[in-house]
Amino acid sequence: MAALPPAVAAIRTAVRRHLDDLRRRCPGAASDGGEAPLVLVACSGGPDSLALADAVAFVAPRSGWRAGLITVDHGLQPGSAERADAVARWGLAVGLQPSLAVPVQVAGRPGGPEAAAREARYEALAGTAREHAAVAVLLGHTRDDQAETVLLALVRGSGPRGIAGMPVYRELDGVCFVRPLLDISREQTRAACTASGLTAWEDPHNSDPGFRRTKARAALRSLVSELGPAVVANLARTAQLVAADSAALDQWASAVLAEQLRAGEGLDCAALATLPAAVRNRVLHSWARHLGSPGSDLSHRHVAALAALVTDWHGQGPVHLPAGITVGRVSGRLVQTSPDPLTSVDPPTSV
Repeated sequence: MAALPPAVAAIRTAVRRHLDDLRRRCPGAASDGGEAPLVLVACSGGPDSLALADAVAFVAPRSGWRAGLITVDHGLQPGSAERADAVARWGLAVGLQPSLAVPVQVAGRPGGPEAAAREARYEALAGTAREHAAVAVLLGHTRDDQAETVLLALVRGSGPRGIAGMPVYRELDGVCFVRPLLDISREQTRAACTASGLTAWEDPHNSDPGFRRTKARAALRSLVSELGPAVVANLARTAQLVAADSAALDQWASAVLAEQLRAGEGLDCAALATLPAAVRNRVLHSWARHLGSPGSDLSHRHVAALAALVTDWHGQGPVHLPAGITVGRVSGRLVQTSPDPLTSVDPPTSV
């Protein structure tokens, strides 16, 4: 019997490992002797997601799973509907059931075209997963995608959360999203498609210089050319290391915030002042979200202003947060106040 091509073997191994891990992580993945649990593969028809879908079609039924496919038609290019239908038909042909082509409306959403398309896509993926009671949606992001994400985060000055890159597991709108290929290179997914006789679609947006992701891809190629191919793996490994550290700091901050909320209204400034800045800022960010400020609108500037009420108190007025929320310092505590300026009873310190 002919040996399995290395790229195909690597992707199947990654899929099998993550499906096994998903069974341990998600209660809905446990089989009770009835119908096997369902996972959906998000497949655009590009080489990464096509290689993933092909591997899932092979591995899932041999590992006690049902597997389906969803392809999202963004309607941004001529022939997109026909292409999405072709991907769905291919999914049915390889045993992915259901295989669905789902159209979305991108125009009119806030943000740039990349952000609008991403928002529409994830809404469609999550909604379809809930509709079909799928345990998870599998995404085809590779190690190269992770390296590009880290590079973009560094350029934006995003901090640890951005540098941590894309998580392997993420819950969004009640649906678990899994990225099984973050240790697999883009070169491997292309090799797997070639070895399996799959014709992948090349999205012209991937070469459009108007998109930030395309610019990051070009910059990464330049870095690889100048510094060597290890750049991609090193950036991806940086994401893993930072993600582990961030998770520990997030856990510490969550415990602090829970204790503060149990103790009474607002946050105790004296207690916050004793914390390392990395933990204190996480507490303040989470508390602002607890008050109702959308996380997507909270910036470093908002958190820095809240931190100044704790560590640089000199009688300044309240901090204005997104969603019309204001926070001031009263009797040594940070509390939500009215939108009107608040006269604090704390004595200001000299500047």
